[in-house]
Amino acid sequence: MYYLGIDLGGTNIAAGIVDENYNILKKGSVPTLASRPIDEVMTDMANLCKNLLAEMNLTVDDVEYAGIASPGTCNSETGVVEFSNNIVMYNYPIADVLKAKLGVKKVYIDNDANAAALAEALAGAAKGASSAIMITLGTGVGGGIVVDGKIYSGFNHAGAELGHIVIEKGGRQCTCGRRGCFETYSSATGLINMTKEKMEKNPDSLMWKLSEAAGKVSGKTAFQAKRQGDAAGAEVVDEYIEYLALGLTNIVNIFQPEVLCIGGGICNEGEYLMAPIREIVAKENFAHNSPNQTVIKRAALGNDAGILGAAVLGM
Repeated sequence: MYYLGIDLGGTNIAAGIVDENYNILKKGSVPTLASRPIDEVMTDMANLCKNLLAEMNLTVDDVEYAGIASPGTCNSETGVVEFSNNIVMYNYPIADVLKAKLGVKKVYIDNDANAAALAEALAGAAKGASSAIMITLGTGVGGGIVVDGKIYSGFNHAGAELGHIVIEKGGRQCTCGRRGCFETYSSATGLINMTKEKMEKNPDSLMWKLSEAAGKVSGKTAFQAKRQGDAAGAEVVDEYIEYLALGLTNIVNIFQPEVLCIGGGICNEGEYLMAPIREIVAKENFAHNSPNQTVIKRAALGNDAGILGAAVLGM
């Protein structure tokens, strides 16, 4: 059995051929060039899939179906992206369009964070868990909820927007229109903004030299500075971890999942990030006296989560 998994990202379209044992047999990517018309993006998506199949001496007839992990509100029943702001789509029939351009038998879709959560639940950090939540710390904060091997996305397919719970009344402006959203403090973007603000107030901070050497301020800047004894860098990291743990505790209190896994580039900080988060959540979550505690893990599948999650949408 072969399945096509496609991860439609703002920067790249990634695709892979996946077997029934969740192995990615072949993968590749092309630039999304998201500012152009969506039909052009879809043509490149179809061509990428055709090229991958050709490289494995396969045709679309060998593929059971294709799955697309897309940003935005994705109606998995109709195959329509009802709204996406980063790659602009309004009620766009993405499944039918790919089906026509590629010639595949069936196309399934779901939100990219949901798909990544499903992949982690089936083959990654949350494998074997009865309930799992994945939080992705990227440009925003993505969320996905999986219960008994099924994605939960609400009655209108717009659920699990966990990055948009408010953790600071009247706080930072969010792209969703609200203020103080979890993602404005805990995303990579939020961390970078916090770092820049602290740098402006501390012109002697090591963060200036580190960012100049790297050519930019990144999610690594404050962590690197703290490791080297920089006080301003330590303040950024400590504040970031406090906000992240606050939001995660809220999520644990609402869902009490068996596993909560965290993904995104910031997780490359490893236990330097994860250990203090676990400590705070263990202390502050409502069920802290229970013998059964949510296990907080680093996501295991990395950039492959979107591909794999898309590929298993119809299984």
